[in-house]
Amino acid sequence: MKKTVGIIGGMGPLATVELFRRIVLSTPAKEDQDHLRIIIDNNPAIPDRTAAILDRDKSPLPLLIKTARILEQAGADILVMPCNTAHFYIDELRRAVRIPIVNMIEETVKLLRTEKVGILATDGTRRSGVYHRACAARGATVIEPNTADQHLIMRIIYEIKAGIPPNRFQDDLLGTLNRIQQAGAKEAIIGCTELSLIPLPGETPIPVHDALAILAQTAVAWAHDG
Repeated sequence: MKKTVGIIGGMGPLATVELFRRIVLSTPAKEDQDHLRIIIDNNPAIPDRTAAILDRDKSPLPLLIKTARILEQAGADILVMPCNTAHFYIDELRRAVRIPIVNMIEETVKLLRTEKVGILATDGTRRSGVYHRACAARGATVIEPNTADQHLIMRIIYEIKAGIPPNRFQDDLLGTLNRIQQAGAKEAIIGCTELSLIPLPGETPIPVHDALAILAQTAVAWAHDG
């Protein structure tokens, strides 16, 4: 029997919609009844994760736990969370519910094939070290964007959250990938779900692992397992 997927959403809403869409597209289905049951709690009241990590602002954990429990009580068998930065809290979140939570960071890093990987992510994700630890566990070294590119990444993320169409930032993202390749990266991880909304061409300067796409594929696999 297929499992029901619960999405801890609202971080941000557009990324939540995109994860739902990608789960549907990743599901092997010939008719409606072949698709997964998906329960979404789009909770935009969850405080900013980067602000919480960098500035010790209001913690998102209480509302993350509340949202996860609502989904569990509604019938979810597994949970997914389309926010890389929020994975800083995943251990505490897992202790708060009885159902498994997919770790997007670990699932993404599993696909690395080289030892030098560029990470495009929020300041909060960088400071939290979630990708650094996961990469180190697999013998990979993280190469970060330069200061100017990191400022650019943060501006893009918050402009997408503010409603600017993601496709306007394709050239900026490709430029950042070019420069991180020049810094030594052999692969790159799109480690922010807003950046995952930016369409990329078929060929990129280096191979790119999109964490949101990987989360969708993993959710489908877990939901069909057993």
